[in-house]
Amino acid sequence: MELHVLFALFSLLLSVSSANLVSLLNSNGLAFFNCFANHSPASPSISSVVYAPYIPSYDSIFQNTIQNLRFNSSMIQRPQYIIVPKRSAHVQAAIICSKNHSLQVRIRSGGHDYEGLSYKSKTPFVLIDLVKLRKVKVSLRKATAWVQAGATLGELYYQIAKETSTLGFPAGGCPTIGVGGHISGGGQGSLMRKYGLAADNVVDAILVKADGQIVNRATMDEDLFWAIRGGGGASFGVILEWKVKLVPVPTRVTAFNVVKTLDEGATKLIYKWQNIANKLPEELYIKIILTVGKKDDGLRTIRANFNSLFLGTVDQLMPIMDESFPELGLEYENCREMSWIESVLYMNDGKSDEPIEVLLDGNRNVTKGFFKAKSDYVTEPINENDLQAIWNVMEVGEAGIMIWTPYGGRMSEISPSETPFPHRKGILYSIQYYSKWQEKGIVAEAQHLGWINKLYYFMTPFVSKFPRAAYLNYRDLDIGINTIGTFAEAKVWGEKYFKNNFKRLAVIKGKVDPENYFKNEQSIVARS
Repeated sequence: MELHVLFALFSLLLSVSSANLVSLLNSNGLAFFNCFANHSPASPSISSVVYAPYIPSYDSIFQNTIQNLRFNSSMIQRPQYIIVPKRSAHVQAAIICSKNHSLQVRIRSGGHDYEGLSYKSKTPFVLIDLVKLRKVKVSLRKATAWVQAGATLGELYYQIAKETSTLGFPAGGCPTIGVGGHISGGGQGSLMRKYGLAADNVVDAILVKADGQIVNRATMDEDLFWAIRGGGGASFGVILEWKVKLVPVPTRVTAFNVVKTLDEGATKLIYKWQNIANKLPEELYIKIILTVGKKDDGLRTIRANFNSLFLGTVDQLMPIMDESFPELGLEYENCREMSWIESVLYMNDGKSDEPIEVLLDGNRNVTKGFFKAKSDYVTEPINENDLQAIWNVMEVGEAGIMIWTPYGGRMSEISPSETPFPHRKGILYSIQYYSKWQEKGIVAEAQHLGWINKLYYFMTPFVSKFPRAAYLNYRDLDIGINTIGTFAEAKVWGEKYFKNNFKRLAVIKGKVDPENYFKNEQSIVARS
């Protein structure tokens, strides 16, 4: 046994309390630690990389980035070990030793997976938590950035803004989301109508395959590079880093929030929005956030927040709005000019005057709770009578929210097969249904799930069909799961996320992971 392995095991034994030392010696834990030490570099000590349940900091590490408390109960099986890699060799060792000990792996970058698939499993598993792999390196000369998978979107945006005010990156609006999963699922955001998804702007990647091999775009199969850009990276390996293309942004952009209730004509405005939002200049992005509020008389009503980013000045924006959407009644005083990085803050929480360093705070505006989400795509405008019927359903029960995100622009120009993400030309907008609550217990959960499920069912006639499409980053196990692990079974949910691209994903899965080591309830299954 090499000296550094002996030292690593000795350090481990010193870090374990006498009460837990018996657990370590009586389990196969020592064998796993020995395997990990043999496949890892001499530094740092594995006691700061590998954590087992009998190590005091295990619980805090496990719970640190869990966002959905539905999957943080004592009834959920926890990992046998948590690996917090500090370098790529630790990820290789985690995969090799997990396979040697018949353990599955789960890969967590930000912990925002809506169904908790990045940190839970029904079979014994190891959690690879990428939280320490979060470096961002920006190249202004090449207009690119390398970003490690454990970094957040906020950290990526911050590092770009530190270097320049004229480049940005098209990705999501929540700064605390991990880039590893977000980009691999597509990554829609306020720049998508101009530049496409985050995944559309990936130019290279580094990942660890099931055999422990580290590859980049030059050494991986080009089909694999296609698959991880929107097909869900966790089905194919552990993504360590993305190289992304940065995009031009003006020095001044304009944002606005205009809120209308039903009494203020929200229904007619939303109907008009459906007919124009995907046809507006690609520099203009207007999404609608629909919530349930109360009027002065205590009765419920729908509030529609028209939340917008325009890549230009307010003087450039106003003529476009006056011509295309005068009914909204946008005034100069509704608009705020700011830098692109300030708009990231504004679009997230309505504030743009905070220091951009708040983007580095992974807990900023994060209130953990219990939640559920679903998604849809709309290809034809919903008429006003049907909109009113939708509001009637939405207002009843423990109401959540809907977010309607406009497509068109660059999204309509990219081929549906360019990446696994197929929702391109012909899509007017996507819908996210979202319900969040703080009350514990099955009664509260049933009430909130009842609201979202009833609304989702009611929306059936108004959304895409054959299949009823869904967005992978709004993960929803209700649309189907793997139980026996066949292609036919996975096709049920797979075609909803990926349409015809699912077949190609299944073929690639068979080539790069023939033993189906990387698997979960909605992982790609090889086509037999």
